[in-house]
Amino acid sequence: MKKRTARTDDRKTSCFPMLRCLDPWRRQLLSCSWSRLCLLKHSMFTMKLQSPEFQSLFTEGLKSLTELFVRENHELRIAGGAVRDLLSGVKPQDVDFATTATPAQMKELFQSVGIRMINNKGEKHGTITARLHEENFEITTLRIDVATDGRHAEVEFTTDWQKDAERRDLTINSMFLGFDGTLFDYFNGYEDLKNKKVRFVGQAKQRIQEDYLRILRYFRFYGKIVDTPGDHDPETLEAIAENAKGLAGVSGERIWVELKKILTGDHVNHLIHLIYELDVAPYIGLPANASLEEFNKVSKNVEGFSPKPMTLLTSLFKVQDDVTKLDLRLKISKEEKNLGLFIVKNRKDLIKAVDSSEPLKPYQDFIIDSREADATARVCELLKYQGEHGLLKQMQQWSIPPFPVSGHDIRKVGISSGKEIGVLLQQLREQWKKSGYQLEKDELLSYIKKT
Repeated sequence: MKKRTARTDDRKTSCFPMLRCLDPWRRQLLSCSWSRLCLLKHSMFTMKLQSPEFQSLFTEGLKSLTELFVRENHELRIAGGAVRDLLSGVKPQDVDFATTATPAQMKELFQSVGIRMINNKGEKHGTITARLHEENFEITTLRIDVATDGRHAEVEFTTDWQKDAERRDLTINSMFLGFDGTLFDYFNGYEDLKNKKVRFVGQAKQRIQEDYLRILRYFRFYGKIVDTPGDHDPETLEAIAENAKGLAGVSGERIWVELKKILTGDHVNHLIHLIYELDVAPYIGLPANASLEEFNKVSKNVEGFSPKPMTLLTSLFKVQDDVTKLDLRLKISKEEKNLGLFIVKNRKDLIKAVDSSEPLKPYQDFIIDSREADATARVCELLKYQGEHGLLKQMQQWSIPPFPVSGHDIRKVGISSGKEIGVLLQQLREQWKKSGYQLEKDELLSYIKKT
């Protein structure tokens, strides 16, 4: 007798006959009960989420996606950071998905129904990006790390959700969420999230050595999750200190992405001091002889004023060459480099006018003289750095007045020499600045006639 091989869907509907008469979307939600029975031996189900933020994810695109995976008996769940955000009551900006389907199976599935796939660069790592109903969905096959070198991992695919969770960095990032709201939490990530704890999955040393960038991710999520700084697991800090040198082999671009998020998160003063105490700083481009006293002062000045990452970071630098060295290591943008050079150069000399009714005037004059499009934005960052919050508000409300005289106006009064016109324009500009930008064209041109 030929042995009958039952399809997974047959097993589901034989256990739950009512599923046969339901549409695929509702069958997906109810059939999770069957999945829980099959996976209970190695899963932890802690809660069921039904928040407005969770419900808002169910667009037509997501419904169509889940129906496709149900039809082919592939499991699909929300993964990682999106789960963490939803459990925190925040609608995630990006939603990643994990599945038991291999990339080849996903490609075959999407091609069979004419769904477009984009950005195939992630395919070798198990990621397929599909476009449904004008939305992009990034779906990654469950993976196991076979070999790692601290920067890259060689992976193989699996259907074991717990094995995939084991390879993730932090417990709060290792959870999955089913489409009926069931939380799949293998390493107590939800408890850590509720208790504001940042812990590595398993042993910190092993997780770090798999990818040294996880040192900075630990600091970044500490600034995102923890309410009060100072509570760290001693073994975690020891693992970070022992493996900090591994960051030397990580690309500057990856480091800069994480460092910027640390600088714009909470507890930044605590975390930067910790980066120096654990000897992480020299491997990520920060100066060994940093001005930590200046950093302490500036980190208080900028609190609550949303500084750009470079604004705060610059307080660690003593000379402009420190900015240049940072750029060589981290490959920062031209705009970021110029902001750092500007603050280091001007933080002591470009200051408010003391004993004057116009304390903002030196900054305004600087902007007028620079004639650069981003001069006002740079000055605003300098005012944050200096703690000049009142002047910052004034500067943000100030519009650059147009200089009323041109070279053409000077030619009209009989002066044709280009060099002389340039000199006169600069003299008139100084007169205009002294007047508080009040002198008009006729008044300024009359100054030429007098001289």
